[in-house]
Amino acid sequence: MTSEVVVIGGGQAGLAAGYYLRRAGLDFVVLDNQTHAGGSWQDYWPSLHLFSPAEYSRLPGWPMPPWHNRFPPASHVVDYLRAYEKKYELPVRRPVDVKSVQRVEGGYRIDTDGESYETAAVINATGTWSRPFWPSYPGMREFGGTQLHAAHYRTPDMFAGKRVGIIGGGNSAVQILAEVSAVAETLWFTNREPRFLPDDVDGRVLFDVASDRARALASGQRDTGGVAGLGDIVMVPPVRDARDRGVLRARPMFTALTADGVTDGDTSETLDAIVWCTGFRPALHHLRPLHLHADGAGIVLNGNHVRGEPTLMFLGYGDWTGPASATLIGVGRTARAAVDTLSRRGKVDQS
Repeated sequence: MTSEVVVIGGGQAGLAAGYYLRRAGLDFVVLDNQTHAGGSWQDYWPSLHLFSPAEYSRLPGWPMPPWHNRFPPASHVVDYLRAYEKKYELPVRRPVDVKSVQRVEGGYRIDTDGESYETAAVINATGTWSRPFWPSYPGMREFGGTQLHAAHYRTPDMFAGKRVGIIGGGNSAVQILAEVSAVAETLWFTNREPRFLPDDVDGRVLFDVASDRARALASGQRDTGGVAGLGDIVMVPPVRDARDRGVLRARPMFTALTADGVTDGDTSETLDAIVWCTGFRPALHHLRPLHLHADGAGIVLNGNHVRGEPTLMFLGYGDWTGPASATLIGVGRTARAAVDTLSRRGKVDQS
């Protein structure tokens, strides 16, 4: 099959791209490996909440319906994404598992578990959720308790009455810590001292901070540190409750795991389970045939596209692809920029 543009990934980034592609009048298709609409939000743990009110968590063109308790849960986001896809009649095909992307004359060939597609341009919007990052520590194989990544966490019930280590200093770690600590004894380990935002600061402010910081760095200003924006901890209601219960006490990171816990060489702690809230990496296995890594380093982007390949776009991977581009409110800006780049080329080509 042929198309001017193929979008790989049907989550929030893929839908935002689809909105602007349709508005630009480009012929496109969105390939999604999920069974149902809703992106990775349908795989998150049920209690996960957005960091911003619904009215500030929107894709282009249509606001998210209000939520009665300010910070919407993941299920509300799933409902919104499904309704958004339907409202704009976006041409999403699923479930389609993209196996590889290869260069051909005039563009790219995309091989899937079914059909193959030939296209002049690719917008890669596969996200990171399918690639949880596990750090490497001595003794991980010897630890006799339960280990799981935040990607596989669902409810705190499995930890009731146990002693649990929560690893990581970001919002996911703190939200999981908040609810696990209600049913279990928890120890919180971080590589750096956590930064807590004021109670009245939410994702609206973080998006502005991240955008301002990115603009300053792009203009050559020195990074003076301070508020990291989207990396700081938002005090959503469950996290405030955990603070009031006195459980938001971070410990320095251990150096190794033992058969029954963790150690820093001088002291040891016994644990029954460990939850690794250590982030994710971009899901890019299907792009290996393109050999995009430069001299063994990472993939180098020029704006939204791969350097030297102006019709191979990356969208929705955090600051790598634009300020706050992994958020609902931020991805629209970078999606518009990516599609504008393609539109300026006229009928998309490889010239």
